Amino acid sequence: MNKSKTPASRRTDIQHIFQCYARGHKHLPAHFLLQFLCKEQMETTANHETVENMIDRYEIDKRAKVKRVMTFEGFFRYMESKDCCVFDQKHTSVYQDMSHPLSHYLISSSHNTYLTADQLVGRSHLQAYVSALRQGCRCLEIDCWDGPDSEPIVYHGYTLTSKILFKDVIATVRQHAFEVSSYPIILSLENHCSREQQVVMAQYLTSILGDFLLKESLNLTSHRELPSPNDLQYKILIKNKKLSSLGESQEKKDKEEEEDEDEDDGEEEQEKREEVSKKKRLLTKGKRKKKTVVAAELSDLVVYTKSVKFVSFSVSRDSQQFYENTSLGEKKARKLVKTSGVEFVQHNMSFITRIYPAGSRTLSSNYNPQEFWNVGAQLVALNFQSVGLPMDLNNGRFQDNGGCGYILKPDFLRSGEKGFDPNAFKHSMKPVHLLLKVISGSNLPDPKMGKSLDPLVRVEIHGAMSDSCRRQTDAVKDNSLNPRWGSAINFTIDVPELALVRFSVRHQTGPLTSDLVGQYTLPFSSMKRGYRWVPLLSREGHSLDPASLFIYVWYC
Repeated sequence: MNKSKTPASRRTDIQHIFQCYARGHKHLPAHFLLQFLCKEQMETTANHETVENMIDRYEIDKRAKVKRVMTFEGFFRYMESKDCCVFDQKHTSVYQDMSHPLSHYLISSSHNTYLTADQLVGRSHLQAYVSALRQGCRCLEIDCWDGPDSEPIVYHGYTLTSKILFKDVIATVRQHAFEVSSYPIILSLENHCSREQQVVMAQYLTSILGDFLLKESLNLTSHRELPSPNDLQYKILIKNKKLSSLGESQEKKDKEEEEDEDEDDGEEEQEKREEVSKKKRLLTKGKRKKKTVVAAELSDLVVYTKSVKFVSFSVSRDSQQFYENTSLGEKKARKLVKTSGVEFVQHNMSFITRIYPAGSRTLSSNYNPQEFWNVGAQLVALNFQSVGLPMDLNNGRFQDNGGCGYILKPDFLRSGEKGFDPNAFKHSMKPVHLLLKVISGSNLPDPKMGKSLDPLVRVEIHGAMSDSCRRQTDAVKDNSLNPRWGSAINFTIDVPELALVRFSVRHQTGPLTSDLVGQYTLPFSSMKRGYRWVPLLSREGHSLDPASLFIYVWYC
């Protein structure tokens, strides 16, 4: 935070805390500081060494350092530091076990990654891939079509979106693949190319990606489950159809050759063409979709992410291989969540499932990803170019575990004989009681350009169906610099392992209306207890520093 711009009210809040623990002393003795850390900040591992390190780090008065005490200025520096951020700073690095099979992780995933705007006339641009990768995205979508001069192109078929070269996309991915994460990237190909241009695609993938490209199975102890993120560090996997091996039936091979990359991509194409036709932007009205037959050269590059058709959970149990994955449109996936939630959870313990937005979302809007994370779907793909609640939740979920793009699913989504039911209103787990005291805010941005704000704070819980709710404070009139609420908000969270907590500061425009000023989302499991400050982000996800909230967090 920019401490020079902290309002006097925030300093007053912190000074009151300081005086309570200084107990009449001018300075805060080390043993009183330890009491504060244990009682208020609930730093259970804090000891005298912790306090000594704090004094060395935050105290600037040399005489106080010698006496091993902390002045108010030193205490204030600590309270405004990252150590007092509501997000646990230990979670800014990879801390989860990365040795489980890929199917045991939620994986940050993008849909129509090449687009910078809507999927009707939006621009395709290489920078969209750079942006997604820098946000920790680990599954990128590439829509591949035949281009002129035997050069495969990438764009949203049957629309007026602009086109970019496949080889340039692959070169961009190679350049930026592992800037923010060493863990594997999955290139999800929506493949509409002829055999000839698929051969060209395979050549580019091999020549450009080089050693990053995974071309053969790893020599692992287990040969019946997917490798782990650790096993696949600095590797790029190709998700596409694959020709049947000699050991598989000719019938299955013939069937695969007649299908597109996966069953619901065909439905997505149909929805897309119908929607475009309505808007009179269809370039090829009534054109029948040609069958895509995968080229052997491209097929050979598919190792652990072979795309197959989803038929039913029972068929998957009987015949789906651990290296095969399915894709589902959001409508079909939502229906399966409602009618077969427990089976969906069990399916995703062993197999990777990709969910993507309906083709009717022509403006590239997004669904709420939480409903599919609740059944353990790994590749819940969103339009990264579209701002709003779904991307706030995605950014909040994947800032955890060092922003590496992989989040280990809770144990009940990875194993267990008793199935987790995402549709239940009560769960046989230990609920958590959460108290949030929204104390004050500072330096709130003014979206109305010169008009004063009437800010309120809304707190939302996104998680299991039984936990989803929201509460809010009253509005403070005409104060964006240092509004004070002093409001206590209580929640009971039945499934804390799935819960996200979203803060949004809003300007009240009417009795039932308000405009977003700033927001911040984090996993409940990453929330620190005690007196904390909440950084605020814009609607687009950019930092609004020094804007922040000052809160008190308690849960048990």
